[in-house]
Amino acid sequence: MNWNTCFRQIHRWLSVAFTAAVTVNIIAVLQEKSTIWVGLLALLPLRLLMLTGLYLFLLPYAARWCGRWE
Repeated sequence: MNWNTCFRQIHRWLSVAFTAAVTVNIIAVLQEKSTIWVGLLALLPLRLLMLTGLYLFLLPYAARWCGRWE
């Protein structure tokens, strides 16, 4: 498996985890059972999404800079 394919797959699954965490957070707020850890639940997948998204965003520029695309 290619590293790029692996990062894309991880990014997709992190988006599913982030969506689930936000949904849990909204349900907890609506039921007025929100605690600090529920609010922070979405931050871990969000940070990982940011890192993998930045990698995927910069990938074409890095390939062009290294001379793979001309």
